Amino acid sequence: MCSSDLFVANLIRLKEEGFTPDRDVILALTADEESGDANGVDWLVKNHRPLIDAGYALNEGGRGLMKNGRYLVNEVQAAEKIYQDYRLEVKNAGGHSSLPVRDNAITHLAGGLARLGDFDFPIRLNDITRAYFDRYAAVEPDSSSAADMRAVGRGDMTAAQRVAARSPLFNAAMRPTCVATRLEGGHANNALPQRAAAIVNCRLLPGDSPDAMRRDLQRIVADLAIQVTPIDAANISAAGTLVPEIMTTVDRLTAAMFPGVVVVPVMSTGATDGL
Repeated sequence: MCSSDLFVANLIRLKEEGFTPDRDVILALTADEESGDANGVDWLVKNHRPLIDAGYALNEGGRGLMKNGRYLVNEVQAAEKIYQDYRLEVKNAGGHSSLPVRDNAITHLAGGLARLGDFDFPIRLNDITRAYFDRYAAVEPDSSSAADMRAVGRGDMTAAQRVAARSPLFNAAMRPTCVATRLEGGHANNALPQRAAAIVNCRLLPGDSPDAMRRDLQRIVADLAIQVTPIDAANISAAGTLVPEIMTTVDRLTAAMFPGVVVVPVMSTGATDGL
């Protein structure tokens, strides 16, 4: 059953049980980010905002964790990273492969991508990620890792470095990431390349500036004649606020329905229309 079915089924059940809420409950069913923003929630917000203006918006997206058939974690997604692609491109006069020169577009691009692959952006924590690690520590079986997670919850950056090194997920939760995902270059086997390019996909932290990231990328590949250009415009998003009224309700219901399960606020490292 998909999330929209669950929302509809619950509203039908509330209606059948004669439940009378103390406020309006609005159900908005839209296409998700997979089909673009032409008919999704982005369109709804821009064109029919009065229909969905509300004190709270509850969306699907939070996950959970099970191990050996036991439910351990109930996640509440309260933030997500910002998706932004950049094109890294080198242009060159070219020439014939029988007369090679060191000024080679593919070589310059490869050098820049190698630098990027070795580069770690600084770790930065927000309220969501600090709460994530502080609560996740309760289900971490390794006591040393659990202690580090609690320290991250307190803002300990040295512990954050150790936690980031343990998992790609933990690493991506605490810093912006950029990775090369596509390559193109050259036009003939016996010719020096006149153009070489790569697509680099970045996931920025909430509140980050895509233009500031472009400048950071340009500095990383400085002196290699690589031009960095953003592809399309990112949707900027700040991290959500952990509203006590919501979190205490989720905590209470989780304890009643799944005793012992830990409620963990999360920041998605992916990109959804929840942004």
